[in-house]
Amino acid sequence: MAWALLPLRLADSPLDFSVRNGSPARSAAAQIRAQGADLSPTLFYWLARLSGKGTLLKAGSYQIEQGISPWQLLRKMARGDQSLLTLTVPEGWTFAQFLAAADNAPDLVHDAAGLTPRQIMQRIGAPPGLDPEGEFFPDTYLYGRGSSELALLARAYRLMQRELAQAWQGRQAGLPLSDPHQALILASIIEKETGRADDRARIAGVFVNRLRSGMPLQSDPTVIYALGSDYHGRLTHKDMQVASAYNTYVHPGLPPGPIALPGAAALRAALHPAPGHALYFVARGDGSSVFSDTLAEHDAAVSRYLLKPRGASAASGASTPRDKAHSP
Repeated sequence: MAWALLPLRLADSPLDFSVRNGSPARSAAAQIRAQGADLSPTLFYWLARLSGKGTLLKAGSYQIEQGISPWQLLRKMARGDQSLLTLTVPEGWTFAQFLAAADNAPDLVHDAAGLTPRQIMQRIGAPPGLDPEGEFFPDTYLYGRGSSELALLARAYRLMQRELAQAWQGRQAGLPLSDPHQALILASIIEKETGRADDRARIAGVFVNRLRSGMPLQSDPTVIYALGSDYHGRLTHKDMQVASAYNTYVHPGLPPGPIALPGAAALRAALHPAPGHALYFVARGDGSSVFSDTLAEHDAAVSRYLLKPRGASAASGASTPRDKAHSP
C-alpha cells in the first residue's frame, strides 16, 4: 500500500512518544497519534498484520523525525529501536538549574556551551530581549543520543508558551494581570511558596487581593531570588531591604520577571485564585498554611505557629513584619 511509504505529518520534529506495555498495533497507533503523529490506527494495524510484524512491536519510548514513513516506524518499533534518554526538570527550578542539568546530561551535543542566556534565547527563537527565567516548562524530556542541547531547550520553551497561552485563554475574569507574562510571574511566586495542591489557589488569592488593594506582596521567595548566592538559608530583616526590583517588600506590585519555572498547577492557580478576602498566610510547620483576612487574625496565627515556647515545633523562621503577606 502506497500510504505506508509516505512521510507522516508530525506535530514536532523530533517527536517523542511512548507506547504502553501490552499494546497491540491498533492501540499503539492510537497512542502515537494522540502524541502528535498523523498515523491511522486502522491502516497501521493492517500494515503490521500483513507484514507479519504485528506481534513484534516493542512498548517503550521512541523518537522520530520529519520524513519517517509508517513502514519505517513499524520496522523501528519491531526492532525495539529505543535510543532515548531522559532529563527531568522539576517545578520550581530556576533557569540556571535547568541549564546546568542540560549541560551535564549524557549524550547531548552541548551546543549551548559558552552562550549567554540571551544568546540561548535568540538561538531557540524567543523574542529579542526576553529573559530566560520562567520561560521553560518543567517536565521530563526524552531525547536521543547525539541530540542538540539547544533543541531540547527549544522544546521546553515552546511547551511553556503553549501551556501559558492555554492557561491564559481560560483565565478567571477580572484578574489584576495585564498579560500572560504577568501570569507567569505570579505563577512562579506561587510555585516557590508552596508544594501543596490544596494551598496553591488560596495563596494565589492572597496575592491577587494584595495586588488589587495596592499592598506589597511581601513574598520571601522573591527576596531569596534577589539575594542569589548571598542567601544563606535564613532571611533576616536586613535581607528584606535588599536593593532589588525583585524585593517585593520594598517594591509594590509584581517583580519584573519570574523567579522560577512554574508548573501547570501553579499556572492554573495564578489564573484561578480562590475566592475570599484573605490578605495573609502563615506556615503551620507541616507544609500547610493558615489564611487570615485581617491583621489581628494573622497576628494570632503568627503567635500560635511561629512564636511558640522553646522546644515546641514551629515553622521555619521566627519574626516577621506585622503587615507581611505570610511568615516564612
